[in-house]
Amino acid sequence: MQHEFKVDGEMVEVTVAKDGQEWILGNHVAIISDNGRIMVKQPDGRTSFAHSAKVGDTWWVHFEGHIFCIEKTEAGSIDNDSDAGMTAPMPGKILEVKVANGDSVEAGQLLLIMEAMKMEHRIVAPDDGVISTVNFSPGDQVQQGDVLVEMTE
Repeated sequence: MQHEFKVDGEMVEVTVAKDGQEWILGNHVAIISDNGRIMVKQPDGRTSFAHSAKVGDTWWVHFEGHIFCIEKTEAGSIDNDSDAGMTAPMPGKILEVKVANGDSVEAGQLLLIMEAMKMEHRIVAPDDGVISTVNFSPGDQVQQGDVLVEMTE
């Protein structure tokens, strides 16, 4: 699956796949251990370890003497540059809906929470506006790109 991340202020596209306990990132394979260490198998056969911590919306990854600050921009977030805005980032299930038709919302306000790939995704208002349509309810299954909430400014 293709993902976009922001690293040092620039957008980077990464293809990530999972095969059992292994995460495949290009030519690298990562295995996350129970203690939070990440074993990275490199294309040249070497094995290294990375450590990560999440602070706010930023992942800090320490790998081979370097620190990388990585932000995942979720669909529907105020940092997302797409026009679609409040769409499902991937197939999943709606857990909570925090707004109703006619509600006034502010930029960054939480609209709904969905679960996808055992992770919660928070869909927020990209701008101030009024909710015109909530297209799904808790328990509904959604597909990637489904418009979850519509609003007028």
